[in-house]
Amino acid sequence: MDTGKELLFFFSALGVFNGIILAVYFFFFTKKKHLTNYFLGALLFALSIRIGKSVFVYFDPDLPKRYFQIGLTACFFIGPFLYYFLKSAVEEINLMPRSWKWTLLFWAVVIATVGLSFPYEDYPKLWGRYFVRTIYLQWFIYIVFSGFTIREVLKKISNRKHKTTPSEMWYGMLFLGNFLLFLFYFLAIINAPFTTYISGAIVFTFILYLVISILLYRKKTDDLFLLNGQKNSGKKIEQPEAEMLLEKLENVMNNKELYKNSSLSLQDLSKEINISSHQLSQFLNTNLGKNFTSFVNEFRINQACEIIRSNDKITLESIGYDVGFNSKSTFFAAFKKHTGTTPLQYQQQALLT
Repeated sequence: MDTGKELLFFFSALGVFNGIILAVYFFFFTKKKHLTNYFLGALLFALSIRIGKSVFVYFDPDLPKRYFQIGLTACFFIGPFLYYFLKSAVEEINLMPRSWKWTLLFWAVVIATVGLSFPYEDYPKLWGRYFVRTIYLQWFIYIVFSGFTIREVLKKISNRKHKTTPSEMWYGMLFLGNFLLFLFYFLAIINAPFTTYISGAIVFTFILYLVISILLYRKKTDDLFLLNGQKNSGKKIEQPEAEMLLEKLENVMNNKELYKNSSLSLQDLSKEINISSHQLSQFLNTNLGKNFTSFVNEFRINQACEIIRSNDKITLESIGYDVGFNSKSTFFAAFKKHTGTTPLQYQQQALLT
């Protein structure tokens, strides 16, 4: 390997290593545990594995075929992680909906079944002709979904008349970086002129160091993960309008029992009362002093308390699911946060009165 290739290998491999380190950081070491942090960590980890495969195979084509399969398996999760990363930011989702869990489990079962039934070492032509194309098609579809999810942010970035916030630039940059990465890989696969297989690794490393430089430059980074955070720092909505808005919210939550929908999002609720998700987020944060999740959970916990007081035959876990929680642990944690006691203790007290 000549000096030029050695530098190229070092630069690409260092990007992979730093990507894994950054993924661990977003998983375990950020001060505020947003759902977006976890999906960004998962996205960076999947990208690092995929890029790592490209780097080592490019410089050593004789590596065992199982390394091809590991890289392509990781590639299968890049699209879903990118989509859920952006969707959780746009809709301010901080508890993973059950539908997302089932979708990720479905993809995991699919790729595991295919990988075990048709290993790359035994079926290289099948992987090369069909599986690789399917994986890249799935990745492309999720990129389209992701672009649609973040379309308003992309419009603001492309329109110089609108001033963008740091978080909007952050999310826009991460989306465009992933799009460029996919584009370079796709061009390399179809043997487009002036592209090589290692181009994706170079693009990834460049994007990664841009991300790291932003994190190191900014003393405060939590606001980068709150896409609507800047808007929520404005003035409170005037009292008469705020009272009308609160009445609308309470009516629609109680009459339609929207809180029972475990996948209810900020966007869904804002459509019910005909205001933008940004306006609703601002109202909840500045006027009520709570985020979307806390607001919805109050209705769920109040309903849960009524059920516990009126019926001691239903299990606590069933009550949690009935009022809209997607797991026992989130129900118990939210219940204690809002009432100061556990559901079991509350049930025991209710039986004594």
